[in-house]
Amino acid sequence: MIPFNKPHGLKVSALMPEETIVVIPYKKKNLNHLKGLHACVLITGAEYCSGLVLLQHLNPRRYRLIMKDLKVTYHYQAKMEAHASFGLSSEFIEKNVVEQLKNNASADIECQIEVRDSQKNHLCTVVTNWQIKDWQKVKTKM
Repeated sequence: MIPFNKPHGLKVSALMPEETIVVIPYKKKNLNHLKGLHACVLITGAEYCSGLVLLQHLNPRRYRLIMKDLKVTYHYQAKMEAHASFGLSSEFIEKNVVEQLKNNASADIECQIEVRDSQKNHLCTVVTNWQIKDWQKVKTKM
């Protein structure tokens, strides 16, 4: 879906607002020098997962989403296919985005995405911080 990520072969296996899962394949283009999944492909899968969840809740024609920052903690070496999973409730979005934007120019949403391998080993935790803004309040032009 995102052209520059095509070589990674990321696949969406579940697409629901409450839980979205992105599969990160164990293949040559995704491996590091130790034959494990590269750190950056794990982060890319997690970022992709959280972005898809937000886009399910927020109309991209009305809201601009930009990732402000991310943080990752690695727990286990990735030696097989991995899965990034994340989800949010509509109530959370209403309270933490829609209500915030009534009084503020932007709202920041922190997403904590877990990445696990096929045997459920916890590979890493990625925290993405997204800034959400109504397009009418965006000062830079496209």
